[in-house]
Amino acid sequence: MFKENFNLNLDFFQLKSPLLLGVDISASSVKMVELSIADKVNNTYRIERYAIEPLPAGAMKDGGIDNLEAVSESIERGWKRMNTKVKNVALALPAAEVITKKIIVPAGQREEDLAFQVENEASQYIPFAMDEVNMDFQELESLPDNLEEVEVLIAASRKDKVEDRVAAALSAGLKAVVMDVEPYASQAAFELIEKHLPDHSIDKVFALIDIGATTMSLNVFHNGQSVYMRDQPFGGDQLTQEIQNQFNLSPEKAEAAKRSGDLPENYDTDVLQPFCETLSIEVMRAVQFFFTSTQFTEINNIFIAGGCAVIPGLNEIVAARTQISTLTVNPFSSMELSSRIIPRQLNMDAPSLLIACGLAMRGLDPA
Repeated sequence: MFKENFNLNLDFFQLKSPLLLGVDISASSVKMVELSIADKVNNTYRIERYAIEPLPAGAMKDGGIDNLEAVSESIERGWKRMNTKVKNVALALPAAEVITKKIIVPAGQREEDLAFQVENEASQYIPFAMDEVNMDFQELESLPDNLEEVEVLIAASRKDKVEDRVAAALSAGLKAVVMDVEPYASQAAFELIEKHLPDHSIDKVFALIDIGATTMSLNVFHNGQSVYMRDQPFGGDQLTQEIQNQFNLSPEKAEAAKRSGDLPENYDTDVLQPFCETLSIEVMRAVQFFFTSTQFTEINNIFIAGGCAVIPGLNEIVAARTQISTLTVNPFSSMELSSRIIPRQLNMDAPSLLIACGLAMRGLDPA
């Protein structure tokens, strides 16, 4: 278990922790969010601080840390820029680095008996020696047709993948308390949006599409439960590459120009619009895979997150391609803002902060 391996309260499923920062280490940047409870009666949050710190090219590779020093330095710069005293952090692993499995076990077992059974069951599904992985589990709920049995969700990852992220935080002077899984963290933040939708989303199907630098992740929810996940190798780096090729820029200058918008007049027509069309085709492919892989035949809304979500007109292009109403994600739309937050800037950054927001929520219990 994580506690034994790291002498830390490092846990996939722990619901309540000391106040902590949500730290999302993505392919291109480190995103950090600090939340607080605004109103315990109404169960509302306040965003206190956040930071987005770019990572140098090559610092991350295939979801893993390839340059520990560079990642640690980015975390430290972001933490200093936030000007916070909080040093406990929640981190997350990409879904591809975590094996998850639901199993059925008898209800009412003692904790030590349940742990023993789960480890025996897990060994059948994990293609590594058990001493090479960090594993955690959580009881979900009794089965509706058999109250004598419960579902248990198992999550396991290779130790080196966990240790790299823990070490990056430690080198930055921070302490990793919780290790989550990215789709679970984004789901927690998405629930803030979902509960304010009409009819409280009863019997609705929502597709959350997070478009990062290298990967587009689809997570589909029905009645608040994830029913389908899929990753596709497509992201904002393709746009940076097109800018680089079209305008003969270095990778660093192309990325900077993309962020600042300082590009020639033909950028929109020759580069941005074709990219958005390609992106919409990728979204359509993901949606079609969902329909052919499940019993569902309809998606009520698509929600776009990630750095590409703020591209002007993207929602309309995706909606036209998929014929599904498409919205941009903002997990802070119902939160109070501290005096340190610039609302206009937060609106631009919010779609990129979904995972970091969900991680920061792990240290709060508004109820």
